[in-house]
Amino acid sequence: MSTTPVSNTQSTVLPAGTSKSSSGIAALSPADFMTLMTAQLKNQDPLNPTDSNQFLSQLAQLSTVSGITSMNTTMTNLSSSLLSSQALSSATLVGHGILTAASKAQYTAGQPLSGAVQVPEGASSITMTITDKSGAVVRHITATPGAGLQPFSWDGTTDGGASAASGTYNVGVSAIVNGRSQAATTLLNGTVTSVTLDASGGGVTLNTPELGPVALSSVNQIS
Repeated sequence: MSTTPVSNTQSTVLPAGTSKSSSGIAALSPADFMTLMTAQLKNQDPLNPTDSNQFLSQLAQLSTVSGITSMNTTMTNLSSSLLSSQALSSATLVGHGILTAASKAQYTAGQPLSGAVQVPEGASSITMTITDKSGAVVRHITATPGAGLQPFSWDGTTDGGASAASGTYNVGVSAIVNGRSQAATTLLNGTVTSVTLDASGGGVTLNTPELGPVALSSVNQIS
């Protein structure tokens, strides 16, 4: 009497309610996995049992998938908590002034355009040049150099003594260091009127009428 052995190569039938992902196991719950493993043990060929290393590998995969799922859930909850906390803290910045690196700003007649210059070490003189959006020079301002960050303010007066119109103006600064001219970093002031939160975790954006949107991470000072 001949016996036809049962083959170990079988098509896997997933329990009802589950779906198979590209990894084959990621879509299974731990209960589904154990059901399939038990079925595999019951239907294996007694003359050619499944290698125990295969079961250990499958158990390791289940442990890894379960761990990743748990970690993803934890990180999602943490992200939501941080976003809520960030929203509350950022809302308090509305109405405050900020200082950030910028070279142009929206000037409103009657309201000074102010900021600061990062004076290079060893500078003997500082010259600010304010130009309109077409590039025409509106005002030259000479400042006494000092160490570090030096504040400035432009009241809208042109070199000819007239009053500049409202609009976008560029601010450039050059410093004389050891007899040679070099550019200096300009920082401008703005007022926070609203705050935008990036739900994807990209950070907080502060909206200002003078400078437009400014990333919170690029702000040098808050007043």
